[in-house]
Amino acid sequence: MNKIIDLFKIKYPIIQGGMVWVSGWKLASAVSNSGGLGIIGAGSMHPDVLTEHILKCKKATSKPFGVNVPLLYPQMDKIIKILIDQKIPIVITSAGNPSTWTNKLKDSGSIVVHVVSSVKFAIKAEKAGVDAIIAEGFEAGGHNGREETTTMVLVPLISEVISLPLIAAGGIASGASMLAAMSLGADGVQIGSRFVASHEASSHINFKNIVTSAEEGSTILTLKDLTPVRLVKNKFYEEIKKLYLVGASSQEISDYLGKGRAKKGMFEGDLEQGELEIGQVSSQIKKIKYAKEIISDIVKEYNRVLDILSKQKI
Repeated sequence: MNKIIDLFKIKYPIIQGGMVWVSGWKLASAVSNSGGLGIIGAGSMHPDVLTEHILKCKKATSKPFGVNVPLLYPQMDKIIKILIDQKIPIVITSAGNPSTWTNKLKDSGSIVVHVVSSVKFAIKAEKAGVDAIIAEGFEAGGHNGREETTTMVLVPLISEVISLPLIAAGGIASGASMLAAMSLGADGVQIGSRFVASHEASSHINFKNIVTSAEEGSTILTLKDLTPVRLVKNKFYEEIKKLYLVGASSQEISDYLGKGRAKKGMFEGDLEQGELEIGQVSSQIKKIKYAKEIISDIVKEYNRVLDILSKQKI
């Protein structure tokens, strides 16, 4: 039995990433209804908006779904209370210390999963009592680790030192890459960028089109002295690059960054001045599809490649 299928009570060990301005109730419910685990991204939601998305998701699916919560965000007390009151079955935490809320969430009946970008943080997360770990390589879009450890390296390193179910993330958008991650020690995969370019994603159509037209080298990991983020190289990024070249301070760069850059780009569709968070794997994504199609394609390719490789014993 697959550990992730057993833990989450889902059909396929495919978790949709809880991305800001992308992962609302429509995407989460569509993924869950298709056999994966849909995730609502709470990072871009005020408490009342999160509650609305949870209630709509419950109406749209009878399958398990979860909520992703960046732990360093404001109003965390209110967010955690909502998750507990709404009896969210699976909570994925990131960007913070998992020991702060894990026990409280588990006591309320939630399964808790934590996202890490290094072996050190994986060990800390296991000690904090989480039920599973997501190992996210630096290929991934959005906020990322400073270590720049790739998924292909990170997953086997972490699988050697923890006993918990392990989910691979970063650079995965196909059945073949899912199979590669599983062969390295992962029990399942988390996929973000591929679902950005889905009809159900709440991301702006301009952003979806940028994703499907991305090429090798279109993204970069930057702002490492603030909060590392992988994004599309656009006019906003070029201005950030110029500030670094002239030796601007972290405060000056932070002031230029300001607030609402991700919303401006990903949700409102400003392709020049917005922060367009997406992974390297965007260069492999060529078409906007429904979530059901995406999952079906991944599963079919996984099984097809597995069958081919099973006949190629050395």
